[in-house]
Amino acid sequence: MYPEQPPIPRSGTPLRDYLGNGPLPAVVDGYVVLPRSLAEGMPLVWQQQMAHLLAEFHQAFGHLSWPVYRVVPSRYEVIADLDEEQLAEVGCIVEIDADGELVYRERNGRRIPDPEHTKVLVSCLDPIPREHAADLQDTPPRGFPAQENWSAR
Repeated sequence: MYPEQPPIPRSGTPLRDYLGNGPLPAVVDGYVVLPRSLAEGMPLVWQQQMAHLLAEFHQAFGHLSWPVYRVVPSRYEVIADLDEEQLAEVGCIVEIDADGELVYRERNGRRIPDPEHTKVLVSCLDPIPREHAADLQDTPPRGFPAQENWSAR
């Protein structure tokens, strides 16, 4: 679980300050990933605001040569706990040395000195729900009061 979210900074670079101010879900290596199912499951007012901001963003930066991004859900795992397929995915091999001990190596042959405490990023099943995005419509994030649906009364 992530710690309580930091307050939104009041500076000349609020987004940079917020995104760089501690661990946040789906913020890593200069990228912010928004699971589409969660974004489409936000309350309607939020979706309208997000659509407006994204439209402005794409209008401002649409002229750039955008690559196609491949987003892969992943988690950190200890190298010594990986199976053969996962080792291949991260570019490691395991072999038995002359003493009968397991030796973990990178693709280039360099020995990994402490595989029992070295973590690598390995793909995993996506824990974010996809098919039930509409079910999240009435589930506000923690700390925000739910809006009552006055039209249903």
